[in-house]
Amino acid sequence: MDARYAEAASPALVAASYLARLHEEGYCVIPNLLGTGEVAELNRDLDPRFEATPFCQGDFYGETTKRFGSLLKRSSLAQRLVMHPLVLSMVRSVLGRHCDSILLNLTQAIEIHPGAPEQFPHRDQDMWGGPKGSMEYLVNVMWPLVPFTDRNGATVVWPGSHREQDMPMMPPDQAIAAAMEAGSALLFLGSTLHAGGANRANLPRRGIIVSYCLGWLRPFEAQTLIYPPHIAQSFPAELAALLGYGIHRPNLGNYEGQPPSVLFDECRPEYLQAQDALKPDQAAFVAQVMSARRMSSQHLPA
Repeated sequence: MDARYAEAASPALVAASYLARLHEEGYCVIPNLLGTGEVAELNRDLDPRFEATPFCQGDFYGETTKRFGSLLKRSSLAQRLVMHPLVLSMVRSVLGRHCDSILLNLTQAIEIHPGAPEQFPHRDQDMWGGPKGSMEYLVNVMWPLVPFTDRNGATVVWPGSHREQDMPMMPPDQAIAAAMEAGSALLFLGSTLHAGGANRANLPRRGIIVSYCLGWLRPFEAQTLIYPPHIAQSFPAELAALLGYGIHRPNLGNYEGQPPSVLFDECRPEYLQAQDALKPDQAAFVAQVMSARRMSSQHLPA
């Protein structure tokens, strides 16, 4: 979609256009979601951590690459990335077919240094062992903090590879480098084959990956340990739920039968009342069955 047209179009129309491309190609690039000032502030916030972080160990993460997570504690602007309305609406459209609610899978800052080779091509959904092809497990969002180019290691994606999930590798000449300006966003499915690109430039390539997964999966980052209740209670309720402080209906991920957000209340009772957390159709079915049982018991002979 042309950027000038996107500015004039309704948010729903913009989302639908990019969502169609995401489903068709397995990825899409949305330009200009962050301003230059926000990108500069993010870089300033993360500079000290990048400086202090050692290079990764292992061929997959890359021994000329730096990575670190827990970004909601590193910069206040990380919330803006995680909670971007257009991105969240698209993610929920993709994942909401197979879950009641979604979770934040990870936030990770990545800096690929000069001389780094191209990463091993992979699909991020393979961290989970369930059957593939019938649903999407996660959606990734790459936010460049510097311009991404073919030369400096832009993320490499294989268009349409989400429809060829039985192929662990695909020909290199079918891949493209997702070149984009800082402040844009690359969305790609967990089933899309991709890799960090080789950095043949003279400066590091820096970006942030934010990903979201089905609400009944175990996320890549242990969010409720990274952001324990005394930290998470300061977040907006929607963000806290993304971190795992809500219940995935029916009743999954509860604390003593209540949403884990009950831990935000320091004056909570010592003994809590377990409460149903059912989807509307489940609650209606349970109510129907129980009502029929009560009616039946009333007509039993004394």
